[in-house]
Amino acid sequence: MTRGTFDLRYIAAAIRSNLLLISAIITVVLGAALVATLLDTPRYTANTTIQINDSSDRVIGENDDQTAQESNFYDVDRFLKTQTDILRSRGLAQRVALKLKLQGRPEFYTAMESKSPGAGASPEAMRNQVVGLLLGNLKVNLPRDSRIVTISFESADPGMSAEIANAFATEFIQSNLQRKFDSSSYAREFVSNQLAEAKQRVEQAERDLNDYSRSTGLIRTGDAAGETGEAAAGGSVTAASLLQLNQAANQATAERVAAEGRWRAISSVPLLSSREVLGNATVSGLMTDRATTQAELQRELSKHLEDYPTVREKRAQLARLDAELQSAAQSVRNSIRAEMLAAQGTEQALMAKLESLKGETLREQDKTVQYGLLKREADTNRTLYDGLLKRYNELNATAGISSSNVSIIDTAEQPSAPTSPNMFKNMLLALLVGVGLAALTLFVKDQLDDAIRVPEDIEAKLRLPLLGVVPKATGRDPDSEMGDPKSPISEAYNSLRAALLYSTSVGLPQVMLVTSAQSAEGKTTTSFAIAASLARMGRKVALIDADLRRPSIHRRFGLPNNRGLTDLLTSGDPVESAILATPQENLFVIASGPIPPSPTELVSSPRMEHLIQELARSHDVVVIDSPPILGLADAPALSALADGVIFVVESERGRRGSLKTALRRLRAMRPILLGAVLTKFDPTRSGNRYSEYYGYQYYTYEQSNREPD
Repeated sequence: MTRGTFDLRYIAAAIRSNLLLISAIITVVLGAALVATLLDTPRYTANTTIQINDSSDRVIGENDDQTAQESNFYDVDRFLKTQTDILRSRGLAQRVALKLKLQGRPEFYTAMESKSPGAGASPEAMRNQVVGLLLGNLKVNLPRDSRIVTISFESADPGMSAEIANAFATEFIQSNLQRKFDSSSYAREFVSNQLAEAKQRVEQAERDLNDYSRSTGLIRTGDAAGETGEAAAGGSVTAASLLQLNQAANQATAERVAAEGRWRAISSVPLLSSREVLGNATVSGLMTDRATTQAELQRELSKHLEDYPTVREKRAQLARLDAELQSAAQSVRNSIRAEMLAAQGTEQALMAKLESLKGETLREQDKTVQYGLLKREADTNRTLYDGLLKRYNELNATAGISSSNVSIIDTAEQPSAPTSPNMFKNMLLALLVGVGLAALTLFVKDQLDDAIRVPEDIEAKLRLPLLGVVPKATGRDPDSEMGDPKSPISEAYNSLRAALLYSTSVGLPQVMLVTSAQSAEGKTTTSFAIAASLARMGRKVALIDADLRRPSIHRRFGLPNNRGLTDLLTSGDPVESAILATPQENLFVIASGPIPPSPTELVSSPRMEHLIQELARSHDVVVIDSPPILGLADAPALSALADGVIFVVESERGRRGSLKTALRRLRAMRPILLGAVLTKFDPTRSGNRYSEYYGYQYYTYEQSNREPD
């Protein structure tokens, strides 16, 4: 596992190995929470719910344009957020404090568990203290997709909590109405000032208009009739006369044209053929009488001769009727001619008068240009004045008369049970805090601790490949357990041997150095196990005890140590003179020999390199058991001569940076680090998962279930 990787198995192992510490941290936190809960003063929370609408309606009249615009386009979410911010404002808290007279009220300070200010405190300091206590214990909650706001107040006195919660609701409504009234007052004052100015402008404009009319002699009939605009601008006496005379002239022209038409019609045909003549009642009557007389004459002629008296009488009567008929027809024609002449005269007189009035009207129009400008200015000022006057009257009528957009849904009642301290909630919170604190402690401890506790720490902390894991010996000596081929330790070293066979690109290194950071970590046992395991495979192995300060290889085989590596390094004797055979086939040992006064100089000499080369030529594998790295220069010097270095690490051993220091010294010689071997590993202390993974319990299980012989 590498650092930064989320590994549940690693976490479980860390928890199991630090279970006592985790339990202690959680117990301390829970205990502290229990004591704090028992010692805490009970506090009571009272809740008031109010409904906030978008806008308020007028009690009389209609909403103004601004209110209608807000109702249609206002951002509802922002509006509600603004209202909740007003509920939390200092201004509203000051109104509540003033209404309930909380400043200097002893029961208020007792309920808030606060000291009352001394007699020498300034009013400003006392007011700030009260406001701070109110806002510090006030909660305003607006659920999403709702207009119902909950106002909560918490104190040690249930009655005080309910009283203050209700006061916040009522004062919030009052403050909204007060802001509307103040806003309308400002509007009335503003409109009143504008109205006074508009009145002065109207009066001045009217005065200027009258002065101009008097100076120019203009008499406006449109003003008297109440006309405005263009009609009033053209409503002078001259213009009115011109209009009437023009209408009369047009009428006279029409009448003249009609009269001339009738005259032409009657003068162009025989007198008694005209419709005008025939349509005359007198002519029509005479023609009827003539027709009757003509008929009577024809009857008389049928009976009598021309000289008969009745015939002569009828002829005389007929002649008389013809004369009367000609006279009546001529009278009709003369009347039509007279009408034509009269129409022509009337038209000529009206046209002459019309031309005279046109000149006067044109001269007057030059004067009416300025008059029109003054008139329009006066009309504009009058219209503005009328609008302001109407608005002012509306504001006076509806000033402050509005229904609040906030209504109380539920008033706060005295809570019957305290809301805090909540034992279950506090203990649950303490448990979470304890778990979090324990996790933080484990994380910090894991980051600062360089001890290798689980196999994954090899790669995570040392950045080395893991070659093998050797379990801790249980009850018996490690050498005795290695003698049992079915023991967990033997199986672990067999696994290590398999890993070494493929540790490099060419397979098993020929010369291997086994070392550790400190003594007693198991490097000598590992050297012996590697050499013995390879020898059992048929490899010819030479095991060199290069720890010239504390040699121990010879004791494992029961061999003498009177001659060994020291003798070879200080003389020119052949290598074969110091090689000792062991009871195990293919395994040969070179003991350390007598302890020299300066081991570092011997292992760093060219003779040491020559000896290793000779042994490599005569053996398949050379295993070197070196001294620890820290405090000594032997191991780094020998690592440069080996084909690969095996780093032995003892599990659960605190080092405080010694491993990294040892590796840093070793890497300074640029050796080939094959990897690390974790020794003395106890699976039961690491989450109880590594034992089965590495097969440490397999033989134990098999032996416990084996049938007796």
